[in-house]
Amino acid sequence: MNRIELTAPCGLDCFNCPSYEGLITEEDKKQIAEYLNIPIEETPCKGCRGEKGNCRFATGRQCATWHCVQEKGVTFCYECADFPCKMLMPTLQGAQYPHNMKVYNLCRMKLVGVDKWTEEAAEIRSRYYNGRFEVGKGPVTAEA
Repeated sequence: MNRIELTAPCGLDCFNCPSYEGLITEEDKKQIAEYLNIPIEETPCKGCRGEKGNCRFATGRQCATWHCVQEKGVTFCYECADFPCKMLMPTLQGAQYPHNMKVYNLCRMKLVGVDKWTEEAAEIRSRYYNGRFEVGKGPVTAEA
């Protein structure tokens, strides 16, 4: 598995996503097929680059960030002179989605390099889903 190829331009780690074709379970396939009203065999995702920016959970829509990166000729958003831009800004609605990790991931990639970041990505995702935020302390996890 090429983790760099399986990292979306916006910083999402497709290789850790439960919808990625190499990780998806039969139960997840059933739930996704029902949610999206698509045949079960169409549920596994090849990752952002593999899907050429086709948003799996936004049937029929292309990702605007994907198109922006293609237009600007960069591999990752952090390589752009406009980084970070409003396309990466999180919103309260959908705050539980991994999309709110984008800017953090991109900053880590820029700081330590994409290869090193891919080694950290599973822990980052785990901390995102299993941690909590305390005002004045920041992210807190069980081991902290």
